[in-house]
Amino acid sequence: MTNRTGRVVGRLAPSPTGRMHLGNIYAFLIAWLSARSQNGLVHLRIENLDTRAEDPRWTSLLLSDLEWLGLTWDGNPVYQRDRQDIYRETERELQAKGLLYPCFCTRAELHAASAPHVSDGTPIYPGTCRKFSDAEISKRSHTRPPAMRLIVPDEDDPAATIAFQDRVFGSRSENLAMTCGDFLIKRSDGIFAYQLAVVVDDAEMGITEIVRGRDLLTSVPRQIYLQRLLSLPEPTYAHIPLLTAKDGRRLSKRDRDRDMEALRERFETPERLLGWLAYTVGLTAAYEPRTADELALSFSWDLIRQHRQDIVAPEPPRE
Repeated sequence: MTNRTGRVVGRLAPSPTGRMHLGNIYAFLIAWLSARSQNGLVHLRIENLDTRAEDPRWTSLLLSDLEWLGLTWDGNPVYQRDRQDIYRETERELQAKGLLYPCFCTRAELHAASAPHVSDGTPIYPGTCRKFSDAEISKRSHTRPPAMRLIVPDEDDPAATIAFQDRVFGSRSENLAMTCGDFLIKRSDGIFAYQLAVVVDDAEMGITEIVRGRDLLTSVPRQIYLQRLLSLPEPTYAHIPLLTAKDGRRLSKRDRDRDMEALRERFETPERLLGWLAYTVGLTAAYEPRTADELALSFSWDLIRQHRQDIVAPEPPRE
């Protein structure tokens, strides 16, 4: 998919909640290589919806680390914290269509309920608050502020089934009513949910190609549903296998031996780090220093599709 200029537009979308780790670098590298190998643009978005969890030091380090790696971007970075008015406008648009309702369920109540849970442990919302009367809503609002949920079609409604093609995992189809139920677009603390924010941001930034870890594959049907409700373009999606630790858990920002501070100290140059990472994930046949630009010249999605299984990250070599 291309935008009005005919160019592919990808994006890097880090969250400033800690130092980047090897898994983040891998996902950002593939997103960057895909766009650049097609002579496309790459935009940078700092996903700081919850400013209370943000530390300015992490934002500064994110920018520094991406520049050090050579994962350059086009234009100025976009910060979600600056886009609250746009999210509120989208919320009002959905409200005017009669698609939102307040939800007073706590997280503990949802997880304690007997309702089924999706693969990541998130409960499928049973619609508890959907039919509350105005009087009941007013009463409960005095107890706690509500979250806002988006109504999805009933499971026998054709609109509930979202089919899409993933560049790595192929044809996918999910029934929203059966896999998630009515989902949040704003939390009870007033912070807009990831699903709403990224859909609005991607459309406004002209993003045509989304590349990210396969842990976010289940988000796609909800995002496509929102795109259709809001008459927004649908980008293409590619979800890549995760890098995991030896015990199978995915890498996180708590893995200090795999974060950028440790990696930069161990590899000393971005070429050494990128060359080793490219070899680890199967982009190259041998371990040799490479720049991001050099890797873009030989990048192919066929190299990613060779395996859909998560990749155990080996111990970085001592140089």
